[in-house]
Amino acid sequence: MSAAREQPDPRARLRGGLPDRYLTPDDIAEMFEVPKETVYQWRRKRVGPPGFRIGKYVRYDPDDVRTYVTQRKSADQAAA
Repeated sequence: MSAAREQPDPRARLRGGLPDRYLTPDDIAEMFEVPKETVYQWRRKRVGPPGFRIGKYVRYDPDDVRTYVTQRKSADQAAA
């Protein structure tokens, strides 16, 4: 089994529809090509995609991430 099959690109999951699981901070960091610490700072400052806790773990709903990206794109286009 190839590495690509074991860990698919989270960006492809967002493009292809709902994933079969919620996204992790690692997924968000990979998607936006930022360090994982940046994802945690966004959460503390409430400036990134909204996440939620399941016990001690932070998870992100792909629909919320998609909405966040759409809003950011709209805000950037309006500012240009």
